[in-house]
Amino acid sequence: MTPEIWIIDDERTIRDSLSQTLDIEGFHSRAFSNAKDALENLNATFEGVIVSDINMPQMDGMTFLSKALDVDPELSIVMLTGHGDISTAVSAMRQGAYDFLEKPFSTDTLLDVIKRGTDKRQLVMENRELKRQLETQSAPGPRILGNADSVKQLRRTIFYLKDQNGDMLLQGERGTGKELAARFIHDQGTRQDEPFVALKCRQVPEALIAMELFGSEQQAYASFPSYKNSKVAAAGKGTLFLDGIEALSLNVQEKLATLTGSSERPRIIASTRQDLTNSVTQGHFSARLFQNLAETTLIFPPLRDRREDIVTLCQNFVRTTASRFGIAPPKLELEHKEKLLKHPWKGNVRELQAFAERWVLMGEQNLTTENGESNEKEHDSLAERILKVERAILFDALNRHNGMLKEVQIELGLARKTLYAKLKKHHLDKQNFKG
Repeated sequence: MTPEIWIIDDERTIRDSLSQTLDIEGFHSRAFSNAKDALENLNATFEGVIVSDINMPQMDGMTFLSKALDVDPELSIVMLTGHGDISTAVSAMRQGAYDFLEKPFSTDTLLDVIKRGTDKRQLVMENRELKRQLETQSAPGPRILGNADSVKQLRRTIFYLKDQNGDMLLQGERGTGKELAARFIHDQGTRQDEPFVALKCRQVPEALIAMELFGSEQQAYASFPSYKNSKVAAAGKGTLFLDGIEALSLNVQEKLATLTGSSERPRIIASTRQDLTNSVTQGHFSARLFQNLAETTLIFPPLRDRREDIVTLCQNFVRTTASRFGIAPPKLELEHKEKLLKHPWKGNVRELQAFAERWVLMGEQNLTTENGESNEKEHDSLAERILKVERAILFDALNRHNGMLKEVQIELGLARKTLYAKLKKHHLDKQNFKG
């Protein structure tokens, strides 16, 4: 992905000329006629280079430089200065600018500065990413795994947002990690000592959802509810996660929109599987609530768009499951990897995790149905989970003892008849484990 180059200059001819030059050379440019607009769009996740004129109305380049470095002191900002105005350029460098260009300058000079500035900024972002990975891997709570560019960018944005207090909208298909991200933002952010309260909007009947959110029936339909005995009250100053917010009625959506205008309330993180822009246009979703939530929107890519992560994720889930149950993890051979990459994964990461857990606990022969589709279910019953664990323990013991039933019987403390009955129940044949 080519980093974006911002051009800030009040003269249109200069903006157009620089944009055309950069576009021809393969850069993606974005032009601003004033520094104030650029500053409003700037945050610490910006990966490119900023080229700014010094002499501009409203906000001059030196003021912009100071304010931009407050956003991120390691930005690559190149200042444009007039002929002979070297003292101002030197002052800008001392203040934190990456470099300066004295007008007029050649295309080669411009490109050299841009490339060096881009390399420097990329190194800064890569170092931050490594630091974030170390922090998140060693910290308690959920982790956002993957090496696809879209996931790296998502992880950077999530890490940045964890210390922000605004409401946000998480958009993506089922099983792409929206709730995982919501919990990470809460657990690693400034509200980590406050409650995290989740509500699955699709699972609560429409007649009860207002009371669930806002309290008693009287309060739920009052003009100014007190929210006593409600999800809002339970979340306090923490985080209220609304999974499937599109399932709420318009009346409830409007009450939530009113809530977002209040100061004493939890932060709202909402998730959706839909593009709510269309829902707003069609009158199916509150424009007021959408405006409040969509100011910060995170898009979660489906697994089919990040296939380079499939094998890595599966290996992680296999190791984690095997470690949790104290059994040896199965090995991913080339044929397994090829099958993983061919599968459509309509349930995304959640389906892949369920697949890996079944593989560890039930063995390879129970992974797919006759038509090649996985047997993924949202939730197993307690009895089904116990059976999976029992089979996994038997499978592991047979594997380690090369099918020697006497040794398996001694290790597991089972009577001979009991062991034979369990092997029959789980379709395990000792001959398949002989060395």
